[in-house]
Amino acid sequence: MISRIDLRGDALPEGAALRDLLPRAELDVEAALEKVRPICEDVHHRGDAALIDYAQRFDGVALDRIRVPEAALTRALAELDPAVRAALEESITRARAVHRAQRRTEHTTQVAPGGTVTEKWVPVERVGLYAPGGRSVYPSSVIMNVVPAQEAGVASIALASPPQADFGGLPHPTILAACALLGVDEVYAAGGAQAVAMFAYGTESCAPANMVTGPGNVWVAAAKRYFTGRIGIDAEAGPTEIAVLADRTADPVHVAADLISQAEHDPLAAAVLVTDSLDLAEAVEKELTPQIAATKHVEDRVEPALRGRQSAIVLVDGIEEGLKVVDAYGAEHLEIQTADAAALAHRVRNAGAIFVGPYAPVSLGDYCAGSNHVLPTGGCACHSSGLSVQSFLRGIHIVDYTRDALAEVAHHVVTLAEAEDLPAHGAAIKARFGWKVPGK
Repeated sequence: MISRIDLRGDALPEGAALRDLLPRAELDVEAALEKVRPICEDVHHRGDAALIDYAQRFDGVALDRIRVPEAALTRALAELDPAVRAALEESITRARAVHRAQRRTEHTTQVAPGGTVTEKWVPVERVGLYAPGGRSVYPSSVIMNVVPAQEAGVASIALASPPQADFGGLPHPTILAACALLGVDEVYAAGGAQAVAMFAYGTESCAPANMVTGPGNVWVAAAKRYFTGRIGIDAEAGPTEIAVLADRTADPVHVAADLISQAEHDPLAAAVLVTDSLDLAEAVEKELTPQIAATKHVEDRVEPALRGRQSAIVLVDGIEEGLKVVDAYGAEHLEIQTADAAALAHRVRNAGAIFVGPYAPVSLGDYCAGSNHVLPTGGCACHSSGLSVQSFLRGIHIVDYTRDALAEVAHHVVTLAEAEDLPAHGAAIKARFGWKVPGK
């Protein structure tokens, strides 16, 4: 069901050499880029008409407009299962608590008497958020995108989700209900690359956005790459990943359940166990069979994901070696199920989010931990972070110097300008002192 990679016995290679030994899903964004280019430019030139045509072509729905009426949002919330509403409200409450604490405050540093630099934080003006709607419905992704944007102070928030034939061409009603709970009333029935193009260029119905965030398939990732530079993006999200670092103290029932929980997202989802215990590896392999038999989405998602080249059980000599492996892998989600899980968590350098011990499974983070589940994939955790309030903020420096403060450092500025062969830079300083620089 799941392959093994045995790294025991020899010293582990460093850096890229170690990464190349580890399983990873293939996602050819560059190839997809050529296919989304004409779609994006069609939206640029034809606006809403192009979006309506693509809804018919890709989603099998006939739309007369792309913006979702407010009445549909109100109705979706009114008809929402009370238990689902309560769960969404709890998720929102916890996410707000965590993300509110991430707010940045203005700070002024006095560099010299009369010379200060202030860093102020300004939210982007308008964001377009994307909530997937393909194999599953993700109201949780609505929460994970909207809450940090709201807590950052973004004034204008719009959301797009694919139209659904089963719901009269509207996005899934649970998506709409989540928007209503969060007070987002600008919602569009648009999916894929065309939704990203709508936010990037704007259409008759939708004003252009400064930034687009949210997970999606390879077409969404390719469109984000296409528009990088024109708009800000969070990341080019790839297939979801879980890595579990475990020793002999881990419960194989828990580990197997957690691997399956990510495998049910997508046939390209990655499920990786890194362990120094052969007994645990064999117990997990044995446990996978009955748990898979008892779950849903087996043939189209779970089995292809676990059998794929992106999933494996990686055997190592010890937990120290395991730590090197998971750092090289840089998982979107990293669970640590070891005797000293909390201590190890603080030593991990590369992970989107870390889940400590037997009672912090990834599923908790997907919904109600308070953390954000929009996280870097494909090893990008070595240089990128998950979505947060900071994602929607821009730091701006305000430089305020008096004449005396400038005079104190003027000769250094002139010296550096001359060292870089930029005499006009130095002249801009000299002009303020009658062309005689203090200190020279």
